[in-house]
Amino acid sequence: MATDDDIKNLGEFGLIRKLTADIRNTNAGTITGVGDDAAVLDYTGKRVVVTTDMLTEGVHFNLVYTPLKHLGYKAAIVNFSDIYAMNARVKQLLVAIAVSAKFSVAMVEEIYAGLRLACQKHGVDLVGGDTTSSLTGLTICCTAIGECEPGSVVHRYGSGSNDLICVSGDLGAAYMGLQVLERELLLYQKDSSIQPVLEGYDYILERQLKPEARKDIVDMLAAMDVKPTSMIDISDGLSSELMHLCHASKKGCRIFAEKLPIHPQTRKTADEFNLEPLIAALNGGEDYELLFTLSLNDHEKIRNRHEITVIGHMLPEQEGKMIRMESGTDIELKAQGWNGLSR
Repeated sequence: MATDDDIKNLGEFGLIRKLTADIRNTNAGTITGVGDDAAVLDYTGKRVVVTTDMLTEGVHFNLVYTPLKHLGYKAAIVNFSDIYAMNARVKQLLVAIAVSAKFSVAMVEEIYAGLRLACQKHGVDLVGGDTTSSLTGLTICCTAIGECEPGSVVHRYGSGSNDLICVSGDLGAAYMGLQVLERELLLYQKDSSIQPVLEGYDYILERQLKPEARKDIVDMLAAMDVKPTSMIDISDGLSSELMHLCHASKKGCRIFAEKLPIHPQTRKTADEFNLEPLIAALNGGEDYELLFTLSLNDHEKIRNRHEITVIGHMLPEQEGKMIRMESGTDIELKAQGWNGLSR
């Protein structure tokens, strides 16, 4: 078992060798992975899609209640989700990590175990990155590289005025999971003898701590010969992401409150917190579901797919961005999701 000062003894290159010793490449496009100054990739005839995302301790996660393996998994998944939102498939991942003196080799290995589990599940090669020290805690920055056929890329722009607005999965669960974790942490800080009460919240806690990217939706749409007209992943909240689609496509929208898919555990927990479930669904963020628009011509193909919910339709830009409540009243949508620079 590694001790707390092993990282200092190993040094940067020793740590890298330890973390990457068993990595094997599986994608034909990976020519050279870890162990050189740069990865070498071959994407002849393909469109290359690249994204990067950073998770910082104290801003994006709290290590008091976030298992390190889950954190590594999530760090990879949030990047995979961005690639899938372009209608592409992830092939490679690079990881840069900055750790403070409080981290042992065993702790960093746990993070990498989560990273590698995500890569194995999604068929991704971990091909390199960087490690350095930090004075303020832990930061993980991942860069994901994907590919797709020419003509298959889906952007945020491209939707038409009558296109259907669709979401995968359900909304608001990750946000409510976070509320439970923060509540239990607050109680513990007031009285350390109090044990956290997490039973009965399994679904929403997993949605917060170990989310999943929706490769299955991208594969499903391809199998049905359905190409979205625009798409984005829901990391900052449904309302914010829908605003992005509207802005990019120069369109308005109308969604229906009663159509938003909300898990029963999300509703129950929202009631406990005296919070309207609709607010969690619209503004919570970190669901990592896919929000996309489809031509009306594709409605029959997806109509009976339980993984996809039609929640509204796009409008001409001058008609605004609205949510129709169950009372029949239209209310203007506001982008009130996550803002990482507001903390």
